[in-house]
Amino acid sequence: MIQAKDLEAGELAALLHFYADAGVDWLLEDAPIDRFAEFEAQQAAREQVRRAQVPEPEERKAPSRAAASAPLNPPPSVAVPDDQAVAAARFAADSARSLDELKTAIEAFGGCNLKNSARSTLFMTGQLSSRILVIGPMPNAEDDRDGAPFSGRHGQLLDRMLAAIGLSRDTVAITNIIPWRPPGNRMPSPAETAICQPFIERQIALAEPDHLLLLGNFPARFFFGGTSGTIHSLRGQWRDVTVAGRTLRALATLHPQELLMAPANKALAWQDLLLFSQALRTGSSAEQP
Repeated sequence: MIQAKDLEAGELAALLHFYADAGVDWLLEDAPIDRFAEFEAQQAAREQVRRAQVPEPEERKAPSRAAASAPLNPPPSVAVPDDQAVAAARFAADSARSLDELKTAIEAFGGCNLKNSARSTLFMTGQLSSRILVIGPMPNAEDDRDGAPFSGRHGQLLDRMLAAIGLSRDTVAITNIIPWRPPGNRMPSPAETAICQPFIERQIALAEPDHLLLLGNFPARFFFGGTSGTIHSLRGQWRDVTVAGRTLRALATLHPQELLMAPANKALAWQDLLLFSQALRTGSSAEQP
């Protein structure tokens, strides 16, 4: 068997990239590590922190003599309900008064289980001078590794898509609905999406864009509502979306991954980009003929 010490630097880098693209999240250690026990310990520690932050009711602080003499039969521990995690995310998001504060709040937030398996917490990049915000679904393996949205091949194709209509990463802002990569690039659950929703809504409220370019089926359904329909039925149409009390114009098109998997769809994406560019030039959002 070839040892790592026998590989050149370039060969070792290529091997590590291959493992990352294949979804390998952990490297073998010299001694075995019980990841299940490690995860349970992390969960127990977070639960202790959460309980310490919640004030006890008065009756629990001063129990009666009968209660003190009764045998102790503590109830079994339960997971934090999703609605409490959503409320905590909403409070953290609403408390941020700037994008920098919001970035710090998301990085410190521990109420979403996706953060436990992700390497990076992704946040908005780019510029807001154009008042254009490009929104993708969730990070993939390359994004998680590089710590920036739309890295690797997807990012390169997105750069070409933007350049085709005179835009670039230097003139638009780019973000994802979900700030953490789901394990194995799976779709986020409804509960995970609900927990992350306050963060993307607050990003939009603080960034104040005029136009949204939604990439892929997940963002289109997220902003247009409903769980039916595909990107092929949702794309190419300007729609009004209301975020934090403000109405914005949004256009959905295919995600770069869908174009890499089916290059014939590039013609459809090009039609959408022309429609988007037309609205930027004329200030109108006419429907595609």
